[in-house]
Amino acid sequence: MVPDAEPFAADGGPIGIVVSHGFTGMPASMRPWAQHLAAAGYSVRLPLLPGHGATWRETNKSRWPEWYATVEAAYLDLKSRCDQVFGFGLSMGACLVTRVAEVHPDGIAGLVLVNPAYGTRRADAKLAPYISWAVRSRPSIGGDIKKPGVAEPANDRTPVVAFASLQKLWKVTVADLPQLRAPVLMYRSREDHVVDDLSGQLLKAGAVNTTVREVVLEDSYHVATLDNDAPQIFAGSVEFVESLAGATPLGGAAP
Repeated sequence: MVPDAEPFAADGGPIGIVVSHGFTGMPASMRPWAQHLAAAGYSVRLPLLPGHGATWRETNKSRWPEWYATVEAAYLDLKSRCDQVFGFGLSMGACLVTRVAEVHPDGIAGLVLVNPAYGTRRADAKLAPYISWAVRSRPSIGGDIKKPGVAEPANDRTPVVAFASLQKLWKVTVADLPQLRAPVLMYRSREDHVVDDLSGQLLKAGAVNTTVREVVLEDSYHVATLDNDAPQIFAGSVEFVESLAGATPLGGAAP
């Protein structure tokens, strides 16, 4: 396992946060955020998704139910030891924690989603299920960061077979968006070269039984957790949790 692929875990107070990285990414893209949350006193789990942290060929061997099962297991671990659990995610990771909140509508207290992915307008992407037998990979989607000198550890190619499975995850998650009960804070980069505006529109249209607050990021691309607006995301996510938890991160009484 490469260092960037190492999962992160911290046991803190009675509020837990499961954090998920995105498709072809690694925990390194979320580790600064996870470390910020741990420093604030939360219990945090940031797993490595199956098939990730290796070559694109290995990613092609994995499927969305495996990715989901890993994030759900992290949620269940936190649920067994914490009073409340939140879900944070980037891109596909945001979709995965959304799915957890749909399956466990009374178990997730809130969601913080950064450039969540639930679909795409790209016509070529829709061909993935039909061409994956012949076209096994495409150019990489990783590294969409505006901040100079910052690189995202990610696959050097996009695995088409796994991407076709991701589209199935999108379909079931979008269909069940009305099951969401957890309040949502969505950060969306105004300029994103990976996820287009369809995903945000799908979330706001489908999550009819909860609230979705959208914050537009003006100085970041897709991997905003490593970009110029990361401090805004980190601070805002803690404020969001505190507003819903009714207690300080360390478990003391709210003022």
